[in-house]
Amino acid sequence: MTSAENELYQEVVLEHKRAPRNFGHLTAPTHRAQGTNPSCGDRVAVELQLDGERVADIRFTGQGCAICMASTSMMTEAVKGRDLATAQALQQHFRAVLTGEEDPEGAPLGKLVSLAGVRQYPSRIKCALLGWHALMHAIGDNDGRPVSTEEGRP
Repeated sequence: MTSAENELYQEVVLEHKRAPRNFGHLTAPTHRAQGTNPSCGDRVAVELQLDGERVADIRFTGQGCAICMASTSMMTEAVKGRDLATAQALQQHFRAVLTGEEDPEGAPLGKLVSLAGVRQYPSRIKCALLGWHALMHAIGDNDGRPVSTEEGRP
């Protein structure tokens, strides 16, 4: 990563940490899920209002590190107004970029590509993916049970 890319990455992450988009509760969510990252204590709850197969509205609450909060904030911007298939595909591309399975330059991530640098810090990948885990569980309608970044843990 070049110095300019690293600077942009830090600026975008800090801006979303300071002023997260879509932060708060929905009046009448149709789907919701909570997520935790036991490794660092991040906690996120995602609430959706689905209109058929479209994410009509999305909000999140929680506390976490700058990576977690910025990623979740950017996620809400990226999926709001989109259909579920697009949201799921975006999650798969984002995960593939962070785990090194996909090149960030070829991935259709838009502004989310600024988080690609997280893949250089394996312990932070779970932080960046927590909101996405909660989103996928909310879409899957898991009865609101908490999800974890740790396999097999609630």
